[in-house]
Amino acid sequence: MADDQNRWIRRFRSAPDARTQLVCLPHAGGAASYYRPMALRLWPDVEVLAVQYPGRQNRANEPCVENFADLTDQVVAAVRPELDRPVALFGHSMGTLLAFEVAKRLEADGVVPVVLFASGRRAPGRPQPEPDHRASDDDLVAEIAELNGTEDRLLENEDMRPLFLLALRADYRAIETYHHDPKSMVACPVVALTGDSDNRVSIDDAASWATQTTGSFDLHVFPGDHFYLNHQLAPLTDVLVQQLGALRGDSVTSNIGTAAGGPGVWPPLTASRSPVTNRPPGEAR
Repeated sequence: MADDQNRWIRRFRSAPDARTQLVCLPHAGGAASYYRPMALRLWPDVEVLAVQYPGRQNRANEPCVENFADLTDQVVAAVRPELDRPVALFGHSMGTLLAFEVAKRLEADGVVPVVLFASGRRAPGRPQPEPDHRASDDDLVAEIAELNGTEDRLLENEDMRPLFLLALRADYRAIETYHHDPKSMVACPVVALTGDSDNRVSIDDAASWATQTTGSFDLHVFPGDHFYLNHQLAPLTDVLVQQLGALRGDSVTSNIGTAAGGPGVWPPLTASRSPVTNRPPGEAR
């Protein structure tokens, strides 16, 4: 159910006793509902705050935000008042880039996230071909279909497709306006997540996130393509819980544990920053 007091945030199941909040930022063209399965699986140990960008679902009548800095500012303004416990960030694809910038803004405000989960995206500053927001409808649909991240019914429905493409173009336009400051990093730990057959993000690309933090770094590789999340939800959420527990010094259980240091603040670990690739047994590189 949407939070009536904040149209930017979707809470699919309230978790007032959760000791950690996880802010989830969708991919280009995506919506908060993409994170509903993750929210239900992590409940009640983690409270998921899924960000809803303007121009989609319950915000379909609002104009999309086509400037990345403006989108970052608006997300931070919406999220910051909701944080009353230690917070972690999760982004996928475009959402990862946005999570990175949100983390920097939060840290500047004195809130150091427990961890930034960077999924399905190369680190900022690493060359990455970006889709052109001016491409034809057919070209955009073909590209999205190839990524296997959007339901066919959405792309084929004559009523829904124009709304989806409008949001997608706006998100692509926002990415085109993104400016990366190579001297600006986060202090929180970063955990990169990727699919082993993602044709947009290689394992080396995912490992490049190690250069974007002064804290610890880890890398997890899952079977699958750019939208490995669709088929690896159970292993993915297990990794999220394990990482949160490890970074907080808890034993690895389904209960994240009790935080010290006050709401929304967790000091970065002093640990090796060498990428560690974790794979399922027998999984080849």
